[in-house]
Amino acid sequence: MLKVWGRKSSSNVQALMWCIGELNLAYDRIDAGHIHGVIDTPEYLLMNPNGTVPTLVDGDNPPLWETGAILRYLANAYAPDEFWPADPIARAYVDRWAEWSKINIAANFTAPVFWRVVRTPPSKRNPVAIDKALRVVKKYFDIAETQLSRFQYLAGKQLTLADIQFGHCLFRYFDIDIERPEHPNLERYYATLSARPAFREHVMLSYEDLRERD
Repeated sequence: MLKVWGRKSSSNVQALMWCIGELNLAYDRIDAGHIHGVIDTPEYLLMNPNGTVPTLVDGDNPPLWETGAILRYLANAYAPDEFWPADPIARAYVDRWAEWSKINIAANFTAPVFWRVVRTPPSKRNPVAIDKALRVVKKYFDIAETQLSRFQYLAGKQLTLADIQFGHCLFRYFDIDIERPEHPNLERYYATLSARPAFREHVMLSYEDLRERD
């Protein structure tokens, strides 16, 4: 059985748990991070010296950290070929979109936008910085919009690891109080993800425990 350390409101933990759900794997999740603590204990730091979440242990194997590495491990170990192809070229095609999503979507949305809108008290928010960050995010969502005009999912006709890295940000993007440009294909794609039980269970979750108030 998989053992996961991480709070369910962490976006990285949500990506991991969504992947676990899609692969229908048995797991035990232990709350860690933010209000739950744990991550600064000596025992946890022996598993993950960064003091971050998630951390995963699969049976008797050594602990794994870094979300992308964990996702690739699970894909290599447990995923069907359509989710993580065995063919090197097909896998690289999926992997490039997974990396693109991590570097350009998650990194430019989570801290620059979500933290400034939700995890910053209203009186301390910087609308100029938020608008600037949203313009950066739009540039990359424009790229996704074009890709999604050709395919149902980010890397093709089937859900793949690329969608886990990309799609886990979308619930918060569409839920928070911001102005969003029209991206009909992105909206269609988000509706498709929202119909998946594992996405609803692990990604479409309240983030009110993260909200800062005056």
